[in-house]
Amino acid sequence: MNQQELRDVVIRALTDVAPDIDPATIDPVTDLTEQLDIDSMDFLNIVVAVHKQTGIEIPERDYPKLLTLDDAVAYLLAAEQRGAGADA
Repeated sequence: MNQQELRDVVIRALTDVAPDIDPATIDPVTDLTEQLDIDSMDFLNIVVAVHKQTGIEIPERDYPKLLTLDDAVAYLLAAEQRGAGADA
């Protein structure tokens, strides 16, 4: 997946978990949990949804690397390039 596709996956996961989120209002450099008022369970559900759509394993120790939309996309893109998405 390319950067835009991964961004779309993260946004789709966010809106699936919190349907009242307007994707147009997401600041890509602000902490997602703060700006969207999501709790740790919501965050975990987002991580699970992203994994299901991409096949990329996201270990719990890496959760802090997914704090913002830009961080999440960069992390997923790097994982794709490392081949972590080959989970078929």
